[in-house]
Amino acid sequence: MSTRVYLVDDHAMVRSGVRAELGGAVDVVGEAADVEGAVAGIRATVPDVVLLDVHLPGGGGRAVLETLRAELPSVRWLALSVSDAAEDVIAVIRAGARGYVTKTISGPDPRDAVARVADGDVVFSPRLAGFVLDAFAATTPSAPQPEDPATDPGLDLLSAREREVMQLLARGYTYREIGSRLFISVKTVESHASNVLRKLQLSNRNELTRWAATNRLL
Repeated sequence: MSTRVYLVDDHAMVRSGVRAELGGAVDVVGEAADVEGAVAGIRATVPDVVLLDVHLPGGGGRAVLETLRAELPSVRWLALSVSDAAEDVIAVIRAGARGYVTKTISGPDPRDAVARVADGDVVFSPRLAGFVLDAFAATTPSAPQPEDPATDPGLDLLSAREREVMQLLARGYTYREIGSRLFISVKTVESHASNVLRKLQLSNRNELTRWAATNRLL
C-alpha cells in the first residue's frame, strides 16, 4: 500500500514540482496553500505523512502542527522549506516535525525522505542535523559525560570505512549521498550501516545519532 501524502505549500508551482518528484511512489491525497486549508484538508484525509512548508499564510507550518499534532497522532510531519535558518528549523522540530529538508533536494531524495519519515525515522538535510542536535543539547538537562567521550568500546569495533559511514549516517545523509561521497555503491553502504548498528548494539538511525552526539563524533 502506497504512503498517503498531503502537500502544504503556498506556491502551486512548488506543489506541482514536488508531485512530479514523488512520482508514483506515494499517493498524494490532497494539497493546501495556507494554514486554514491545511488544517481542514489534513483532518479530512488523515494522511501518513504531511510535507509541510514552514512559511505559510495564516501562521506558518508551525501553526498547522500545533493545531493537529495531538489530535492526529498517527500523522508524521516532514518540513520542506527554502529556509535553512536555525530558528525556522528548531521551531518546527519543537512543534513536532519528524524532519526538515530544504527544497534543493531532488531526484530520489524527496521519495527517500518521505519513506523514511513514514517508517518512523527522522530526516534532516545533512548540514542541518548538527545544529539541530546542538540546539536540543543546549536545552536538555545535563547528564554526566564520560571523561573521554570518544572512548565508547564499540568505536574500536568499527573499521575505518564503517566509522566514515557511521558519521555520515548520524549526520542525516541518505544511503545514496553516502555512496556518492565515499565512491561506493548503495548496497555497500547498506552493508556497512548494518554492521555499524550491530557492532554498536543500536537499533536504528535515531539511536545512532544520539550515540554519535554523546561521543562527540558528529
